[in-house]
Amino acid sequence: MPRVLVDLLFFTGTKGGMESYVERMYSAMPEGTGFDFTALISREAESMDLSWFPGDVLPSGVSGENRVAWAVGEIRNVARAARRIGADLIHSPANLGPIRTSVPLVLTVHDVLPFVHPEWVPGRYGAALRWLIRRAAKAATRLVTISEASAADITRELGVPRDRIDIVPLSGDDDVAPSGSPAAAERPLALMIGNRMPHKNGETLVRALAALEPDRRPRLAITGGVAGRDPLRELATDLGIEPDIDFVGWVSPGELEDLFRQSSFVAFPTRFEGFGIPVLEAMARGRAVVCSDIPVLHEVAGDAAVYLPPTDTAAWAEALAELPWNRTRLHALESAGVERAREFSWQRTAGGVLDAFQRALAER
Repeated sequence: MPRVLVDLLFFTGTKGGMESYVERMYSAMPEGTGFDFTALISREAESMDLSWFPGDVLPSGVSGENRVAWAVGEIRNVARAARRIGADLIHSPANLGPIRTSVPLVLTVHDVLPFVHPEWVPGRYGAALRWLIRRAAKAATRLVTISEASAADITRELGVPRDRIDIVPLSGDDDVAPSGSPAAAERPLALMIGNRMPHKNGETLVRALAALEPDRRPRLAITGGVAGRDPLRELATDLGIEPDIDFVGWVSPGELEDLFRQSSFVAFPTRFEGFGIPVLEAMARGRAVVCSDIPVLHEVAGDAAVYLPPTDTAAWAEALAELPWNRTRLHALESAGVERAREFSWQRTAGGVLDAFQRALAER
């Protein structure tokens, strides 16, 4: 049975979407995959519940929170560990991986944002990240990515031939049932899920809310944040609308479920994504979605969302002012979204990654 070393040096509980990807996908691996899995884990993961992983774990002693240590670990530790346990294949699921290896490597590259928008990942860190991604992609036998848009970016920016790339879409939540529409309220709630990275574009939503007269504004809840001063909160204060926005910070899964239940729709004004899991998460729960008119989100949401130019403040203001009170339109979007979300599953994602493993071994 082929042995796969899964590179989890990045897994610390703080990496967001990439951790959701690896946990949900490996949790969905079917019985009898034909592979024997061993995870090389970070120092932080040693104290975490990894019962979702379908195999053994191997401590590395490497900190995944320390960027330098993590990078050095990818270069030095992963390929060595693969040889030590006699692995037939390495899977690095988080953009970075070994830059030289005698063991076939499947590298998941979620997106190439540092190449497409280097201004959003500046300085030495951005330069180092680009070097590491480029070298890992060169060393990889096959690349897995999560959308046609990302595959096109990878081919253009990294020079990887399209026939070395497997597109394996993600999913949202397979095990949730759509909740009913929230009760009609004098001030409905719009929800934005995201961090404060520049491409998440929360400032457009804040400015859109400020452009409305007070009696036309819904409430707005924004998750995530940063250490220290929150730039979106500062912007809301400057615009005089901080009382209209709930900055709820980082929330637990249960708190997020409550926000979904209370919201009339989910706003996703991002300027760049590799996929867009929050869109499917909202749709699976029966929530209407208003999102940016960028190609990758059309791949995800199909005809089941409202699309707006990501930086068109006036268009987002109109959506905030009109959609929460348009019950007919909301119900139509909710129904279409539930059906669209059913087209994706983590079991299908796991199957696609297993197919990539088989191709890599065959190409060896």
